[in-house]
Amino acid sequence: MSVKEDKEFQKSPAIVRISEDDIRTIAEDLRLRLTTEERSAIYDFCGNVCIDYQRVYELVVPSPTVKYPRTPGHRETNDNAWYYRCDIKGAERGLLVGKTVAIKDNVCVAGVPMMNGSKILEGFVPDRDATIVARILDTGGRILGKSVCEDMCFSAGSSTSSYGPIGNPYDPTRSAGGSSSGSASLVARNIVDVAIGGDQGGSIRIPSSWCGIVGLKPSYGLVPYTGIIPSEITIDHVGPMARTVKDCATLLEAIAGYDNGNDPRQFPTISVPLYSELFNKGIKGKKIAILKEGFEGVDEDAAKIVKEAAYRLKEAGVEVIEVSLPVHKDGVALRMPVNIEGTYQTMVKGNGHGYSWKGNYDLPFQEALARSYNLRPFDCPLPVKIVMIFAEFMQRNYQNKFYAKGQNLIQYLTMEYSRIFKDFDAMVMPTLPGKAFKLPTSDNSVEETLKLLVGMIQNTAPFNATGHPALTINAGFTEGLPCGMVIVGKMFDETTVLQVARAYEKIRDGA
Repeated sequence: MSVKEDKEFQKSPAIVRISEDDIRTIAEDLRLRLTTEERSAIYDFCGNVCIDYQRVYELVVPSPTVKYPRTPGHRETNDNAWYYRCDIKGAERGLLVGKTVAIKDNVCVAGVPMMNGSKILEGFVPDRDATIVARILDTGGRILGKSVCEDMCFSAGSSTSSYGPIGNPYDPTRSAGGSSSGSASLVARNIVDVAIGGDQGGSIRIPSSWCGIVGLKPSYGLVPYTGIIPSEITIDHVGPMARTVKDCATLLEAIAGYDNGNDPRQFPTISVPLYSELFNKGIKGKKIAILKEGFEGVDEDAAKIVKEAAYRLKEAGVEVIEVSLPVHKDGVALRMPVNIEGTYQTMVKGNGHGYSWKGNYDLPFQEALARSYNLRPFDCPLPVKIVMIFAEFMQRNYQNKFYAKGQNLIQYLTMEYSRIFKDFDAMVMPTLPGKAFKLPTSDNSVEETLKLLVGMIQNTAPFNATGHPALTINAGFTEGLPCGMVIVGKMFDETTVLQVARAYEKIRDGA
């Protein structure tokens, strides 16, 4: 490093200047066998690299724009489904005028505290609106607050949030489902008109099914994830939850579309149909596949309810045929290494983003998460601790071998589903294996509780891996509890999925 460069670096150093001892130690750890001359050359070269890091440190990232005035709001103490209450009014015109909205608490709302259901983020306040939040406000939605989600969104039940369990609206002793537990509860109880949910393995569809509402996991990349806490970039989804198919379609139309390169999950060619108008066009002449493997391992009463609901679609003028696709049963297994190892690299080691992320980084959130992982990793929920331990074991012993093979096999799974869609417009099956289970108590062992948190994703998780759109709608009740039917469609064919759901909704309600 020259004298000039050394002075430049020392004026307000952004990073500690790498030393010759650092180079020697790291080289030995990596078994690089450097010569003395090579170490000296590396020392000089890295000095210049430090100057570039210094320049990055000095430049200012443009501040995010917050268009609609708001106050921080207040912590809700009378309803466990809310984490924070606020009242942010959007534009006076647009698709969502007159609609009240709850935002899952893994989604940034500027100036409103966000904790992702977890103690490790308590006190963090975003400085930006997530893209979908800005779109909701731009189309006239009124945001009433942040809905509670499971601790770091790593549970399909509704008992792990740091602010306590959320009971099912039909039986408070039972689970509301997760991880978008608060959103489903608030919609089902008519507290808000619509809500936002996130979904990496079923977190929109599971609580929507158990709470008896409509929940849609859109096609991968249709709705931008910018400003939302990620889990694993290839399985992250965000979407609408509502009481009716119409409201679900309307919210989807408001939030879908390309985000100008801010989200690497998206492609510039994404188009957004007029879902709010097309959803009610009818499905006469279409073909619906009942997936046999989707009924395996499902409680007898739930399977009966969903199969009867599926065959009732014939009343809308469609052909309903049972089909078999054995590889569907492998969907959960194929997603597992992607979910575990990918989440560890992105959410834990990468502080929410990691590397190779060609999009917008939320720097304040990264800093908050980094501090939390360093100071209080013990406050992570047990499912995340399992991810950390097992993924670190895999990294040390197998690198990314199984993650890579899992991704390759997911491509095969995707092609197999697409083979069904060459002959059919949609597939149906039970959303979940059965009715909502009892909330765990201190009488449950740790092993029993863990099984309750992740044991119901056989018909949800595969479509996070492949990215196909999947919508759950209530098909009936078993012992007074809702039972969902999931409708899966071709990639980016949310229009057909919504139309099938609307056709069933009309048959079910006698409309």
